[in-house]
Amino acid sequence: MTEKGRRTVPTELAALAAGVSQATIRKWVSRGKITRYGSPQRAEYDLDELYEILSRSARTRRPV
Repeated sequence: MTEKGRRTVPTELAALAAGVSQATIRKWVSRGKITRYGSPQRAEYDLDELYEILSRSARTRRPV
């Protein structure tokens, strides 16, 4: 679960933690928004990195 001090989780849990679909997680990787860790057979994502992206996103949203 940890890689060099990272708290990593598989795609399914990363999507759940971020409140998005697994496809969105994969799209963020292809756009360079987040880093993919793990092996070729098992993608993993850093929870702290996900939370930072979500925090930045929340700060830039305008109230409705």
